Amino acid sequence: MHHNRQSLGRMSTENKLPKGVSVDRDRFNNVRLYFRKAGRPKVRLHEKPGTEAFDREVACARLGIPYEPANTVVAPVTTSAKSGSFQWLLEQYKTRAKGTVSDGTFSRRVTMLEEVCDSRTNKHRRGDLPFLAMEKRHITEVRDELRDTPGARNNVVKAISALFDWGYHNGYIKVNPAHGIPRAKADKSFHTWSVDEVHQFEAKHPAGSKARLFLHLGLFTGLRIADLARVGKQHMNSGWLKYRPPKTQHSSNVTVEIPILPILQKTMVESKTGDMTFLITEYGRPFTGNGLGNRVRAWCDEAGLPHCTAHGLRKAGATIAAENGATDDELMAIFGWTTKQQTTLYTRNASRKRLAGNAIHKLMPEQMENKVVPPKSGLKKVGQKTAKK
Repeated sequence: MHHNRQSLGRMSTENKLPKGVSVDRDRFNNVRLYFRKAGRPKVRLHEKPGTEAFDREVACARLGIPYEPANTVVAPVTTSAKSGSFQWLLEQYKTRAKGTVSDGTFSRRVTMLEEVCDSRTNKHRRGDLPFLAMEKRHITEVRDELRDTPGARNNVVKAISALFDWGYHNGYIKVNPAHGIPRAKADKSFHTWSVDEVHQFEAKHPAGSKARLFLHLGLFTGLRIADLARVGKQHMNSGWLKYRPPKTQHSSNVTVEIPILPILQKTMVESKTGDMTFLITEYGRPFTGNGLGNRVRAWCDEAGLPHCTAHGLRKAGATIAAENGATDDELMAIFGWTTKQQTTLYTRNASRKRLAGNAIHKLMPEQMENKVVPPKSGLKKVGQKTAKK
């Protein structure tokens, strides 16, 4: 539906366009309305501005879900799956939910759910079973059967939960059975770098090397490895780094804004960097996420650190910051987290360590002459040299 110029003029003076809605014109000068949000494709709006239908259409665009006009019967997706089965629900999801999350996330989610459908229980294919009969115990059963590690098991639950969330919002179910299933503590599966290991890596990879640039970018920005493959000079302004991680564009859409520390600035000056991405291959091209991950694995192995990973470096940054007194809110601002569920692991551990250090002398009887001096933290600041004896 085209909006004529006269109606648009009345609308723009009497009713302001909602935030995110803008006007475009086609080659015939017809007015078109679009909803735009950073990191997402623009969404064409067809309803008449100022109506309830228009408000609902904008709300759907803002949430990233397909808009379905009121009193419109949505034709069911053609599928060979038995109606009401878990496979049937997945087929509806695959057709109608595309575009509500990033293509990469959607593809990984669908692949995981297809694997759930193809798995078997009591000689039955799970995809052929009714989705309304699925309970928490069934989800934890398939989770533990398909995956061995905590993080991978969490991903199974998250994929199933996303499918049922979509089913809930589209009227297929009344309760999401995946809600309330506790997450396994996957964070412990990644080794946290110690400061000594950081120095060991630096000893192998000198200033000016790509490996040293990766190390300092990762440690002093807290960015994930996928973001380290994307961040570049366009994200720099007046000594600050401003970056919106693609991973959060369809959820919190949080933007990370942090100042560049002098030690990182020095490393960037000493290193050969690209323009659109700081880290580049030997051919001068940006790394892919997987390509950078493979290179980091090689750099760590060369430094004699086979147990160290890029994610473990991110954990090291959070640990050091917490032990230096960073609060939950400060960690959230640095690392782009949106809940304290992600930060309290670091701040709680740091607080316990400080409390133990301050109270250890209380274990000694008062009559003993020698007082125990609380040991200092084993963490040295990066760049700090140990004094020679």
